Amino acid sequence: MAKSLIGIDLGGTTTKMAFLTHEGEITQKWNIPTDISDDGAHIVPNIIKSLKETISKSGYTTNSFIGIGMGTPGAVDIENGTVINAFNLNWTKTQHVRDQTQSALGLPFVLENDANVAALGEFWKGAGEKDTDVIFVTLGTGVGGGVIAGGHLLHGVNGGAGEIGHVCVQPNGYLCTCGKRGCLERYASATGIVQVAKDMTADFTGHSRLKELFDNQEDVTSKMVVYLADNGDILASRIVDKVAFYLGLALANSANLLNPANIIIGGGVSAAGNTLLQPTTRYFQENTFPAVRDSTRLKMAQLGNDAGAIGAASLALRFE
Repeated sequence: MAKSLIGIDLGGTTTKMAFLTHEGEITQKWNIPTDISDDGAHIVPNIIKSLKETISKSGYTTNSFIGIGMGTPGAVDIENGTVINAFNLNWTKTQHVRDQTQSALGLPFVLENDANVAALGEFWKGAGEKDTDVIFVTLGTGVGGGVIAGGHLLHGVNGGAGEIGHVCVQPNGYLCTCGKRGCLERYASATGIVQVAKDMTADFTGHSRLKELFDNQEDVTSKMVVYLADNGDILASRIVDKVAFYLGLALANSANLLNPANIIIGGGVSAAGNTLLQPTTRYFQENTFPAVRDSTRLKMAQLGNDAGAIGAASLALRFE
């Protein structure tokens, strides 16, 4: 019988884990809280403990598996299986994730960037439809991306390929955590949308429920902005349109360069669905040249929260 795969999607609050068949069907999935205390020292030991327990409880042995793939935030060194500067995990020093996990479980292990594994998941089992050229963009707390060209994930010379969140969409715009200004991440992430909303509300003089919320110092979220836009709030609609403009522009520039078959939009903000997709598609088409406009499609991701674990598991196929 073909051996199974293990996929891990490490996030700032939750670590998602799954056992998958050789073909990429999830047979079991679970998650554990990500404990970022003590400079993230408990993260890997907790993953190892949970895997050991679940493997034995499920009647498997380590021999049942080909290997383990894992996606993580931060700067990943694939060759050495290490990660550094994963600030939302409190990992500021180099973490030897592969060596720790491999020696504890006796299974081959491969580490990859979290946006890249989500891209691989959608490419393998989701909206990618097995096209060999796909761009994946994830809109969450930040904005991440992954590029698959000719069936291969692009890494670039220093692992920085596919960082669509740091495409400049507004010269001298908002300051980004990366140190430069005007990054897409500062406009199209969950936090970015709220920032755009704040600034546009300050200049708005008409009647708007969203303006009332800000005036009453209530906590406004990107979900609320989208909900109000859906329900005809004129200010909220303008904000979503502005965000869609920035997103459409960044995706158009990426598509003009790479001409993928599909650009797949995932992450929490993508729950906005057509409210965001329709205007984004319009701005995308305005900013692409004809050959790309005719061949590249924008689509919503299909795998939701499972994309990362599925894509991570696909990495383990290399150990066959």
